[in-house]
Amino acid sequence: MELDDWFLTPLERGNTSSGIDDRGGFVRGWTEGNRVEVLIDGTAYFGRLLETSSSLERGDLLAFTDWQGDADERLVGPGTAIGRLLADLAGRGVHVRGLLWRSHPRLAHFGEEANMELAKAVDAAGGEVLLDERVRYGGSHHQKLVIMRRVSQPDDDVAFVGGIDLSHGRHDDSHHRGDEQAVKIDAKYGLRPPWHDVQLEVHGPAITDLEHSFCERWQDPTPLDHRNPWRKALRAFTRQPGHPQDRPWPARVVSRAESGPHAIQVLRTYPAKRPAYPFARAGERSIARAYIKAFSRARRLVYLEDQYLWSHHAAGALADALRRSPDLHVVAVVPRYPDRDGRLSGAASRIGRERAIEVMRAAGGDRVAIYDLENTIGIPIYVHAKNCIIDDVWMIAGSDNLNRRSWTHDSELSCSIIDSTLDKRHPADPAALGDGARELARETRLRLWREHLERDEDHDADLIDPSEGFAAMAASADALDAWHAGSPAEPRPPGHLRRHVPDQVPRNARWAAEAMYKVMLDPDGRPRGMRHNNEL
Repeated sequence: MELDDWFLTPLERGNTSSGIDDRGGFVRGWTEGNRVEVLIDGTAYFGRLLETSSSLERGDLLAFTDWQGDADERLVGPGTAIGRLLADLAGRGVHVRGLLWRSHPRLAHFGEEANMELAKAVDAAGGEVLLDERVRYGGSHHQKLVIMRRVSQPDDDVAFVGGIDLSHGRHDDSHHRGDEQAVKIDAKYGLRPPWHDVQLEVHGPAITDLEHSFCERWQDPTPLDHRNPWRKALRAFTRQPGHPQDRPWPARVVSRAESGPHAIQVLRTYPAKRPAYPFARAGERSIARAYIKAFSRARRLVYLEDQYLWSHHAAGALADALRRSPDLHVVAVVPRYPDRDGRLSGAASRIGRERAIEVMRAAGGDRVAIYDLENTIGIPIYVHAKNCIIDDVWMIAGSDNLNRRSWTHDSELSCSIIDSTLDKRHPADPAALGDGARELARETRLRLWREHLERDEDHDADLIDPSEGFAAMAASADALDAWHAGSPAEPRPPGHLRRHVPDQVPRNARWAAEAMYKVMLDPDGRPRGMRHNNEL
């Protein structure tokens, strides 16, 4: 197997405006010699974030991007609020640089006030956090990245990338009792919504690519916000600059030591917009292209966790794979309800997923299984994770969802990974393509499935084979569904999985729901020619 059987070549990335694939004398779309730890759920991520940042010293760097940050969100317990942590680091001479989406007011269910509060707290201590609205109309900056770079110990550099914001609601664990600092979503998730998510901890040369992505945005000379009197006055009130300040970027001390066996490709989404991003003049859609390429190589199992699962491009590519490979199974874990499940907003959220599932099931029938999750007291778990594993070889995790917005319209950041270490457990080569099974991809899938099935670490022998694991997932979900349909006096079967049975969009609501879905929820950020030709 060659890595470019799965990874994108620089030409396939399709963005000649960026230097992310320039390796100083040669061009390659990925780095090797990395080490990745997969952090499942927010408690694991927040604990590692606090642990790794506590040793930063004067002159070191902490750079981050986020969709929303709440200054008072506690990483571990009292005294560990993220705003206080970042301010303390800035106060002792660490270079703290942040790019937060400027967002919209709380009344519209967004986080402008929270992001502003976090930026002010860090800036007052000597850091620099910018509220960034350099997006396509109706878009957002959705990337979730933290980079820590040490001047004196570059081998200890680390980055975190994935789906977890530094905000309320994310601090949950495998028991899924929810974050004490809850976020308000649809009432069916309760007062303290359970939350499932994934973040990657990255060591090695891929950190250079992640930092390159941060710096491209940081150094963009485009004004940070719209040029109107209201926005100008608001920036003056909050002492936010119109552009990133002309401060020298901390010198990069590059570690030459390889950290581990993992090859990583850093993938992004940027929309086509005016004024154009200087690093993506026609946008970038490498996340979408990476998924489509990987789906084309799938033979036995595609496992997805996704907040939306709306993409007709993804559904079409999976349908093609299901028709081509009669042994292929697709498993997807999604939220039971939209986070905003109003009469129109809920219908608009369902209509894209309804169509995508129909396309896949038309091609694969009962080889396609869609599940949602609930905790042990029956409260639905909100699935915010954005990850995929194919044939226990290729895996991806990041900020992007499987929808048109994430693939074309908002800024997104994800990493695809291939482990050079083979997993020798049977089947040793599930797809029979000579790719083998890879330890990180397989073990990540098994960890996720053990969590969803409420199994111990050593209880997964029937999950290793894709077909047997598919059947075990179905049996667990069917048992829990039957318990709910029968007598609650009987002991509850173990597991969190339920068959996903969404409410159908009423016929008389479809027109309005379709319009809202296309215009507001899932807009298209491609250049006009690509939209016309339906290309990515």
